[in-house]
Amino acid sequence: METNQALIQHNEPSEKPITLWRFVVPLLIQTAIILSVPAQSVYTLVTGKTAVLQTLPVDPYDLLRGYSVTLNYEVSRTDNLKKLPGWADLVKQYPGKNQQYEPLVPGTNLYIILEEQKSSGGIPQAWKPVRVSGQLPTLAANQIALKGRYSGYNSINYGLETYYIPEDQRNDINKDISSARPIKPGQPQPIVVEVKVNAQGEAVPISMWVRDRKYHF
Repeated sequence: METNQALIQHNEPSEKPITLWRFVVPLLIQTAIILSVPAQSVYTLVTGKTAVLQTLPVDPYDLLRGYSVTLNYEVSRTDNLKKLPGWADLVKQYPGKNQQYEPLVPGTNLYIILEEQKSSGGIPQAWKPVRVSGQLPTLAANQIALKGRYSGYNSINYGLETYYIPEDQRNDINKDISSARPIKPGQPQPIVVEVKVNAQGEAVPISMWVRDRKYHF
């Protein structure tokens, strides 16, 4: 009996570190995941290349959602990408159930190659989409690859669709967006967004132009 009690007393201290690690390790993993999100954004801001995206011409009132602005881009719609080189190969590799309404398998990752355009005046010119790729491509000096994910219903998400409006700029942004319509039919929407894109194709927004007025995020 004394021998058994001695064994039990000897084993008790070794159980405590194991129990502690079972608590600490998941906590450290969760903390690392939480911290990686802002760290990724900082990395992109520091190392990324600036590009300009053209927004879709929609009713400005649909862009405003209280304290945020919701935007879609020309490169968000598959109808604007299906004529580009590389699109047919992507569809063959990840074919959807219906080529008209679901050309790709939802969740498919892709890269849109954008090429810099010369700007006139102080307003930046939206970069032109020139190619689509299923893998991270080799780029020319005046190009970037923007990583997106096909979300279904002919739409691609880049993680650049929702922006929270700073309180001190809210009234000005709301007023400018509400009046921002193309002057003539067929003209581009007078709203473009500047983003930083890193070498892996991930992007963060840095500013939005509404006609000739610039707002920083």
